[in-house]
Amino acid sequence: MRFPAWQRWQSVPDGKMLEHGDNDVTIARNGRAGRITMNRPAALNALTHAMVGRIWQALLAWRDDPGVEVVVIDGAGGKALCAGGDVRALYASRSQGSGTARAFWSGEYRLNALIGRYPKPFLAVQDGIVMGGGIGLSAHARHRVVTERSRLAMPETGIGLVPDVGATWLLAHAPGETGIYLGLTGEAMSAADAIYAGFADVFVPSGEIAALIAQLVGEGAACIGAALAAAARDPGGSALAARRAVIDAAFADVSLEAIVAALSRRPGAWGQQTAASLAQKSPKALKLAHAAIRNARTLASLEQALNVEYRLAVRLFEDGEFPEGVRALLIDKDRKPRWRPAVLEEVGAELIAEYLAPLPPPQELGL
Repeated sequence: MRFPAWQRWQSVPDGKMLEHGDNDVTIARNGRAGRITMNRPAALNALTHAMVGRIWQALLAWRDDPGVEVVVIDGAGGKALCAGGDVRALYASRSQGSGTARAFWSGEYRLNALIGRYPKPFLAVQDGIVMGGGIGLSAHARHRVVTERSRLAMPETGIGLVPDVGATWLLAHAPGETGIYLGLTGEAMSAADAIYAGFADVFVPSGEIAALIAQLVGEGAACIGAALAAAARDPGGSALAARRAVIDAAFADVSLEAIVAALSRRPGAWGQQTAASLAQKSPKALKLAHAAIRNARTLASLEQALNVEYRLAVRLFEDGEFPEGVRALLIDKDRKPRWRPAVLEEVGAELIAEYLAPLPPPQELGL
């Protein structure tokens, strides 16, 4: 499924991504539920540092509050749960060094880990667009609901970054090589695809979400299993599952250059289109994403994957690759990023090892 993920952000009027305030996320106790609603619909509910802090504080408070039996996160506006982190704000901060970016990612990744280990039932409504930071807010939750409007993606390689927010952990455990495919290409998942890939659990039509939440508000944790089972519907066939054998054959090689070459030689439109898509991404980000996802298969926890992602995000910000990707696709919109290096063959094993290595103490995320 082709999905022009970053173009969604480009449709937002210039400056909107930088406008935020106290109402950007609404947080309240509602009956037996703690409710978190992403509330920047004009910016497709993009996540800011302040929003991360408010969600973190709420989850810590509710963790020990017996009156809160279940937590529900959703998005206002009907178009997105969250289209990702506010990358315009990160881009604007670059002149002050990497302190703002480091603080944002540190807080965000710690929040992702908290959601993944939250002791109370946590329901994420993945309705509409769910990209980047939106994946981090939802895909590690205990209960994940998709709808007919859901489109999930990790398109970071297109802006000089790697799949983060714990996505390398999720992608590493997707069936076969589908995680490598999704992480490199940034292709979007439908509801059925997301369930197949392990990013979601249950399909519920969007028109029935309000009733599901109302039941949780009224009855609390005791009803969640039965409520989800009663609301669940057949999501239909997964295009990702149907293409699994082809993806496995094309993306199994340990050499990314070999993968691209094989795709280019493959008969039919899919191979050519996929190779052309990869050619538009940052070679450095592609190589690092490929290595990070494969490496995450050997890790013991989500937290360990987040530690590696933090190293890569910081280094790709500080070396200019991520800011250049944001400039080309979202700021100047010339769609001509100057990637460094410019080709896959120039991204060697030494560079990959250097970027994956721990940051100098005490700079590590340390989860």
